[in-house]
Amino acid sequence: MQRDNLSTVSEFVFVGLSDAPEIRLLLFVLFLLLYLATMAGNITLLIAIGTDSHLHSPMYFFLSNLSLLDLLCPTTTVPKMLAALLLEHKEISFSGCLFQHFSLIAAVGTEIFLLAVMAYDRYVAVCHPLRYPSIMSTKLCAHLALGTWATGLLNSLLHTSLVFTLSFCGPNKIQQYYCDIPPMLALSCSSTLSRELVILLVAGVLGGSACVGTVVSYIYILLEILARNSPGVWHKALSTCGSHLTVVCLFYGTTICTYVRPSFTYSPHRDRVVSMLYGMLTPLLNPIIYSLRNKEVKCALKGVLSQVRRAL
Repeated sequence: MQRDNLSTVSEFVFVGLSDAPEIRLLLFVLFLLLYLATMAGNITLLIAIGTDSHLHSPMYFFLSNLSLLDLLCPTTTVPKMLAALLLEHKEISFSGCLFQHFSLIAAVGTEIFLLAVMAYDRYVAVCHPLRYPSIMSTKLCAHLALGTWATGLLNSLLHTSLVFTLSFCGPNKIQQYYCDIPPMLALSCSSTLSRELVILLVAGVLGGSACVGTVVSYIYILLEILARNSPGVWHKALSTCGSHLTVVCLFYGTTICTYVRPSFTYSPHRDRVVSMLYGMLTPLLNPIIYSLRNKEVKCALKGVLSQVRRAL
């Protein structure tokens, strides 16, 4: 691809969520509060995991990685959206759009594999509780976490190169509040069919393998529960896996609706709503979901809050 094709469009313009001044101010306040709540929730959870020795286990190590991703994902997109709502600064440079796209896809890809790793962790905890410390060793956990981040970055590098080596020589208005795959493909003035097929193939193989790993882990968990058939086993399994299973359903539901479909089904208005669910509500709800049903996390969070009150 020639370099002049890459630089034909030097900047893009976000259409955003609304052009009505009275609604923009309301949306700015709403999304600012959601963003601050997301930051506060995930940072507090990270502090709780880091300071409480009872939470120094594989499950909470992976949960801390999830919180890092939940900090990265909205920080990549929301500040620019808030600036567009308040200051009407809707432009983003080509390189800025590329970086935003790379960061977002990296976070999404990493989270897919991280959730699969967390499902395996729950499988070992339920099906092999006595061998859990030896199987989920510190070395294995570090390798698994490193592998998820490396896979997410490589996946994002591939997707970003496929999208941003297309020709952009026509309209530069992005029908979204951030640089994402569907609206970028819609703006290209060159044929995108082959790129779309490669993107769907790679996403299908990588995402499908992570999804299969998650499903298989929970099938083994279900079979183990049915085999035991002892009093209270369902309650114990739910307390062990309920939070993770809820997060998995929420994540896959919004991600599939956003990415796993051809570009001719792209609908700007619908996709803005779906992307809001993934980009803001999911990172906000994840720490809440893990806190509601987990006594250890609740105790650790109370300790963090009490220390903050004493400091104030």
